[in-house]
Formats: sequence, structure tokens, C-alpha cells
Amino acid sequence: MTQLLRVQNFNVSSDGIGAGESQSLERPFGHAVDPAKLFGWAGATASWPMRTEPGGSRGLDDCFTRDHTRNIGAEIMGRNKFGPQRGPWNDHEWRGWWGDEPPFRTPVFVLTHHERPSFTLSDTTFHFVDADPATVLERARQAARGKDVRLGGGVSTVREFLDADLVDTMHVVVSPVKLGTGLRLWDSPDELRDRFHLEVVPSPSGVTHHLFWRR
Repeated sequence: MTQLLRVQNFNVSSDGIGAGESQSLERPFGHAVDPAKLFGWAGATASWPMRTEPGGSRGLDDCFTRDHTRNIGAEIMGRNKFGPQRGPWNDHEWRGWWGDEPPFRTPVFVLTHHERPSFTLSDTTFHFVDADPATVLERARQAARGKDVRLGGGVSTVREFLDADLVDTMHVVVSPVKLGTGLRLWDSPDELRDRFHLEVVPSPSGVTHHLFWRR
């Protein structure tokens, strides 16, 4: 069975920006990003995993929210998605933004030039890897045990794997807000048409789902 590398439910602004600059503990997505404006479409759905009250929307957005975990056996993420620290790990007590029960429930491979010992929280094990994209993907596929691997981001990590031509499918959600500055996934999604088929699906919530798959 083919194991896909999937970008799933990745959010950008209408000008292609997925994160602001100057990430900090107080601003996980950087200075320019209001998370509600980029990610609010998912939080409004009935299937949002952190929902604490009944209700939520059904339909297209809800289907994509449910699809986020379908057949995923491992995740790859950049260090900035794991946390705001830079350089050598001065604080090994930091174990990610998500508390004692991370939402991944799979092995997670964190790209970093400063490795540290692996650790497990609940049913998620974090591994810290200093290697090229192809090597990291091979390790993640072995850990996924036949399931797909999700490329979780951030922007620089997605670009790195795109540049290495390792991404099989992408689902990118474009929100109707301009950020102007920050980390940009693209100037236009048309840049990827030489390697990917693209289908664009508008949602009643105001976001637009961009679906890419290899030619």
C-alpha cells in the first residue's frame, strides 16, 4: 500500500501567509495573526476535537475537520510548530503547546538542528530529528506502520518538503483576510500547477478549500 505524505487543513490568508513574524509564547502564530480569523472555520464545526459544548456546523468544513486524522500514522512538524524556543534547548521542561494530552495520538517527528531525547505524553511520542526531508520522511513512514504521514507545518517546513518534491497531496484552506507580512506559503496557488492538479472549493463559511494532488 502506498503511504502518502499529506498536508491537511493547512491555513493561509488570502495573500498566502500562514504565520506572522516574531513568534513568542504569548503569540504562537506571530505578530500579525489572529488565530480566529485563520482557523475559526474549523473551530465552528461539530467535529472540532477541542469542542467542549454540543453543536457546531455540519457540511463541507466539518467533513474536512473530520478528515484531518483519517488514516494518519505519524506527523512531521517544524520546530516552530512545537514551540517558541530557538537555538539549543535551554528548557527541557517545555513539552509543546498542547499540555499533557497532545492531539496527535501518533509518533511526531520534530525537525530541529538541536536534537534532544524523545519523550511520550499520553499516546503521542515526540522525536527530535536533525536530518534532510527524505530521511525524516522515511523514519516517519516506518513509524506510521502502513498509514499515511501528515506534514503539519509550519510554512517553512511545508515549503522545504515541497522543494524536495516529497508531498503527495495538500489541503490548504484560504481565509478571506490579508496579513501583508509574515511567512508566505505562496504568492499564488497557481505556482504549484506544474506538479499538482488543483481543485478549488468555496465554503459557505467564507473560506476556500484548495485541494492538490500529484500529476
